[in-house]
Amino acid sequence: MTTTDPAKSTPTAQPEVPEQAGKILAHFAGYVGFKTIEMGLNNGLFEALRQHPDGLTADELASEANTEKFYTGVWSKAAYGAGILEQSGADKYVLAPHMDKLLLDSDFPGYVGGIVSVFGQPEIFDKFDENLSSGKRTWWDEVSPEFIGAVSGTGRPFYNRLIPGGLSKIPGLVEKLEAGASVLELASGAGHGLVKMAKQYPNITITGLDGDAYSITLARGTVADAGLTDRVSFMQSTLEDLDEHDKYDLIFVNISWHEARDIDLATDNVRNALNPGGYFVISDFPFPDDHEGLRTVPARVMSGIQYFEAQIDDQLVSTETFVKLLRDHKFDGVDSFIISPLHNVIYGRK
Repeated sequence: MTTTDPAKSTPTAQPEVPEQAGKILAHFAGYVGFKTIEMGLNNGLFEALRQHPDGLTADELASEANTEKFYTGVWSKAAYGAGILEQSGADKYVLAPHMDKLLLDSDFPGYVGGIVSVFGQPEIFDKFDENLSSGKRTWWDEVSPEFIGAVSGTGRPFYNRLIPGGLSKIPGLVEKLEAGASVLELASGAGHGLVKMAKQYPNITITGLDGDAYSITLARGTVADAGLTDRVSFMQSTLEDLDEHDKYDLIFVNISWHEARDIDLATDNVRNALNPGGYFVISDFPFPDDHEGLRTVPARVMSGIQYFEAQIDDQLVSTETFVKLLRDHKFDGVDSFIISPLHNVIYGRK
C-alpha cells in the first residue's frame, strides 16, 4: 500500500494493518507478562521454584506455595510463555537462567524485581490517570509508606552498582574515601546507601540529608540495624536549603537529582558545601534527549517512571543535561559513564 506525500509528490510506504496491530498486541502481551511476574512475586511462586532447582510440576508448585492447583497451572503456562520459566523434562517447570537473581536477590547489582512493586503502586499509573484532566500535583510527604518502601527497593541495585564499582571509575575518589573522608548523601531515603557506603569505606564519616521526615525515620532504623549509628548522622532539609561551606569531600545523590525544585540553586549549594577538590557524583537514569531514543526498551521503562515524576512537577533528564549543568556551575573534570541501560553516573570536582 502506498500513498502520495503532497509536499513531495512521491509515493511513501505505509505500514500494513497487521504490522500496526502487531505493535499493539505486543504491548498487551507485555502487560500480561508484567502481571504474571507480579503474581509470581506476591504469591511466593518464584521463591518456591528457587528452592527447587530441579523443577516442580504445577501441582507440586501449588503445594509448595500454598496456591490452588488449577490456577497455578494457568500461571505456570503464562510464566513459561513470558520466558520467565523453562521446562525441565516433560512436566516440570524451573526458573529460567538468572531469574532468581534478577527477580529475588535485592543485593544483586542487576536486580529488577523492585520495579514490579513500584509499578504496582497507585501513585504511578492510577493517580496519573485520575489527575490527567486536572493536572493536580503531589509531593513525597503525600505518598503512601508502601510507595516509599517500593521506591527504596528499586534504588538498592543502583547503590549496588555505584558502590564500589561505579565509584572506582572516578579518578582518585576511592583513594580519598579509603584514607578517610567526610561524605554527604543527598535525598538519602531509607538509608540503604548510607549503610553501604559506611561499610565499604570504614574510615569515612557520612551524613544523610532528606526533606521527608518519614524517610529519615526509616533511615535511622536502617542505620541502627546495621550498627552504624556512631558513624552516620542526619539532616532534614531540602536540596535548595542546604547551607554548608567547605565541609565535605564527597557529595553524592542516587536517582533523585532530577527532583530538585531549583536545580541551579541546589547545584550551587552542593559546590559551596564541598571542600576544595571535593567530588560531586550524580547517579541517575539516562533518559534520552531525543524522540527516537524513547522507543528503546530502557526508555520505555523510564517513561513509566515519568508518570510519577510528572505528579511531583518533575521529569527525568538526559545525561547530557547533567554534564552541562555541572560545567555551567564551574565544576572541573566533568565526565560521565554508563553502568547499565538504566543507570548513568555523572561527576565533577570543585
